[in-house]
Amino acid sequence: MSAEKTFKRWMGSLIVLFILLFAYIVVADRHAPLTSEGRVQSYVVQLSPEITGNVVDVHVHNNQQVKKGDVIISIDRRKFEIALDKAKLSLQSAIDQENTLYSQREAAQARIARAKATYNNAELEHTRIEKLFDQALISKAQLDDALAALQVASANLRAEQESLNVVESQLGEARGQSTPVKIARNSIEQAELDLQYTQIIAPNDGIVTNLQVQKGTIARANQPILTFVPTETMWVTADFREKSLANTAQGNSAFVTFDAFPGKIYRFSLASRDFGISAVQQAPDGTLAKVEVNNRWVRDAQRIRVNFDSEDELPSGLFVGSRATVTIYPSDSDFWSMMAKAQIKLVSWYHYIY
Repeated sequence: MSAEKTFKRWMGSLIVLFILLFAYIVVADRHAPLTSEGRVQSYVVQLSPEITGNVVDVHVHNNQQVKKGDVIISIDRRKFEIALDKAKLSLQSAIDQENTLYSQREAAQARIARAKATYNNAELEHTRIEKLFDQALISKAQLDDALAALQVASANLRAEQESLNVVESQLGEARGQSTPVKIARNSIEQAELDLQYTQIIAPNDGIVTNLQVQKGTIARANQPILTFVPTETMWVTADFREKSLANTAQGNSAFVTFDAFPGKIYRFSLASRDFGISAVQQAPDGTLAKVEVNNRWVRDAQRIRVNFDSEDELPSGLFVGSRATVTIYPSDSDFWSMMAKAQIKLVSWYHYIY
């Protein structure tokens, strides 16, 4: 075979291979899309104290793995213990005050009973004097004196009833339910809560990072002093071209390989897809719309973020922001599952080099 024929055969084979490869890329982009724009994500929690106080102990070092409930930082407890003791004394004082109020109520009830008796006698006396006056047996001055005595007795009765109302307004439905006792008990609960807040504990299993505190630091309430990254809530996000997601749906399977672990493939499932991007988010600021001007013949494809949950145990060496390559495939297709695994396998081998 001549060199010219050999060259033509090779060129023909390359052209056919190129056409087949191009056709596969076009079709695979619709059925098993792949992107290298993936990253590991996790919830990043800024831990801050609920109280202000002096840090007396830091139980961890930066980037240390901790378990849920582990104490991370201890704040000086002394002033909060004093506050709790003071609140308990205030409760005892409030109970004594409540007992005094009950005694005052009993005394007020006794005075009301006496005032009612006085009023009833004055009313009877006024009625009797009024009849005698009608019979012209007594003078007008005596009638006026009886009326004045009745009015004084009525005023005294109302005053005693008001005094009882004032006392009862401070008492609850039962002992221990008075306003001063409730306030004192709330103070105790707050003091106990503040005492608990002297320890900052890990909310979940995770990593303590960006630790910006040491012994002697003044920790201020509601000001973050460290970052906590839960390790049990990691997931992967990947940015795909929107046309590549036309045939995907929630629950589709995915293969993921991480730059940090070349040659290893992990199984994921499609959890959700974002419903928008920030580039087109418009603020209601009263301005006109900003029109995008693009003079390129072929514009860049729009990408949309997709979230994936892991079905395999993830390696401990991953961190928030680790790079990942992701390919999606339909769970019910053995062919595309095989092709997706083959192409992600090539990518995972490539990570040995780059």
